[in-house]
Amino acid sequence: MMEGRINLDQPRYDQSTYWGRLRHFMQITDPRNLLATESELSAAKDLVESYKDGKIDAAPEALWKAKTLIDSTYHPDTGEKVILPFRMSSFVPTNVLIVAGMLVPNPSIGTILFWQWVNQSVNVAFNYFNANKTTEMSMTETTTAYLTAVGSSCTIAVGLNEWVKRATSLSPSTRAVLARAVPFAAVAAAGTLNVFLMRQKELKEGILIQDNDGNPLGKSTTAGYKAVGQVAISRVATAFPVVFVPGLIMAKLERTTFWKQHPRWRVPLNLATITGSLLAALPCAVALFPQRASMPASLLEPQFHSLKAVDGSPIRTVYFNRGL
Repeated sequence: MMEGRINLDQPRYDQSTYWGRLRHFMQITDPRNLLATESELSAAKDLVESYKDGKIDAAPEALWKAKTLIDSTYHPDTGEKVILPFRMSSFVPTNVLIVAGMLVPNPSIGTILFWQWVNQSVNVAFNYFNANKTTEMSMTETTTAYLTAVGSSCTIAVGLNEWVKRATSLSPSTRAVLARAVPFAAVAAAGTLNVFLMRQKELKEGILIQDNDGNPLGKSTTAGYKAVGQVAISRVATAFPVVFVPGLIMAKLERTTFWKQHPRWRVPLNLATITGSLLAALPCAVALFPQRASMPASLLEPQFHSLKAVDGSPIRTVYFNRGL
């Protein structure tokens, strides 16, 4: 790359720090990216590619805006456009009504089953479309993982909800707290299982690792476990504030005079608190780990311990896309 030119192969912000990753993912997960038209997306790709080829110069802000649109729309492994409802910038608008449905007080078994099925179906889609694509799952494997994830989430949610109802020895306040915790426990447990099921092939066959210049080195199951584990942690971290914070805010509001005088505000305020929680929680959780993950070659399988770079120097660190 010519001196003084922006390296658009790298994120704008330092990915070695949490603050840098947070700023990066705040842009990637911003729902406003969904407003970009096909012509704007095409123009963004043309601008970035032409700049990389040294054909044109452009203002830094224009370049970074174009790169943000590309990163939030196209998969980093395949370069293909991610289906709109399952881009990370779609995560908030796609999940608002689902979270609201799961937080309905005193739900029937039918209600629990329906919203857990919807939630895990959406999770499967997000996990599938945003996974590392260097190791693809077959349709049979995907279907099996989907059915297992949905079945487990429904079982966990119904089982916990029924247990809370029957725990008559507990105080009403304790049962109320536990009732609010049921959706989180179900989402966290089933969501974690969902990630591992939908990406199980990465655990069995490994994912592609690269050197610092992006040259492929082979597939590593150790890297696969790290990638999938980090995604699972991020999903649990996203769910915690989204499930608990809206309930706490609404519980406080229900005691106010304004609430008693304006009960019609319940639904819009509930949706507003859920939306705000999702908007805040998602980038904070995804930023816990870099998307381009790394690890010492010495911690991988033995065949990667003595790798050499093109110049003959030992490769001490490898890189891989952990997925989102």
